Amino acid sequence: MDEADVRQKARAFVANVDVSNIREDLSPYVTAANAKVKKDELGEGESGYTVTKPNGKHIITVNSIETDERQRFTVCHEIAHIVLGLDSSHEEVPSWSYAKRHPNEIACDTFAAELLMPYQQWLSAAPKEEPSPELIQHMADMFCASFPAAASRFASLSDMPCAFVTMERGAVRYAARSTALRQAGAWIPPRSAIPAGSVAHRIRSSGNSVTETGEVSQDVWFDNWEQGLDLWELSRHYQRTDTTISLLWFDSDELPTVEVNRFGARVEDDGGLAELTGELPWPGRSRRR
Repeated sequence: MDEADVRQKARAFVANVDVSNIREDLSPYVTAANAKVKKDELGEGESGYTVTKPNGKHIITVNSIETDERQRFTVCHEIAHIVLGLDSSHEEVPSWSYAKRHPNEIACDTFAAELLMPYQQWLSAAPKEEPSPELIQHMADMFCASFPAAASRFASLSDMPCAFVTMERGAVRYAARSTALRQAGAWIPPRSAIPAGSVAHRIRSSGNSVTETGEVSQDVWFDNWEQGLDLWELSRHYQRTDTTISLLWFDSDELPTVEVNRFGARVEDDGGLAELTGELPWPGRSRRR
């Protein structure tokens, strides 16, 4: 099950639920999943879990000491496990961490984002302007979501070439790209080091929790990309967890015209055959004696 399949299943689930008040109340999702939510004080780093009773009822337990936005995301994440039929595989890895996380958990995060910030509601509410810390925070507050969740959603649904990158302990863990960037074959290699020259690299090196915006070269971030083109980078570093996020964007007219293959990879020009001119290249001016 790839990311597109997960999003399709999530949107089908949302389509059958009254989401008019979903920003305030997740109970329509809980009811549709035949579940019940209870709160309990769990261990640090444990956001929640689900137990299914013999009668088929699912009991979702969320960590009461975490923030409201984190609890809401956990409810949606656990509903994803129920709807998708995917087993949990937390394996002592914190829920905010992408390092060594099981594909089931990442898929359920994708599903949860679709529930927490419904596609149609997001498109109707999102301002048609370039992102800023204030805009992303506004959208996060509107949907009672975290800043990183709102930034990732903005990148995924933006009309402009846009990407959202999650980094941990100095390495890229995950990158969400807008349709325009995917079609152009823009690629940010996972598990690669945070690129030198990026805003993310600079603020992480400071050792402080900070948010900064700056302009950098596109080829700093994108693999096998044209030089001489710039993009904007909005980055935030969380010192306690050594997690860094970056929202990258630029104007459509700054998007290189490239050819991609059926796998979405850029097709490089290797020179190929010379253009035919109608003139034969032999026998040439010199002859063997």
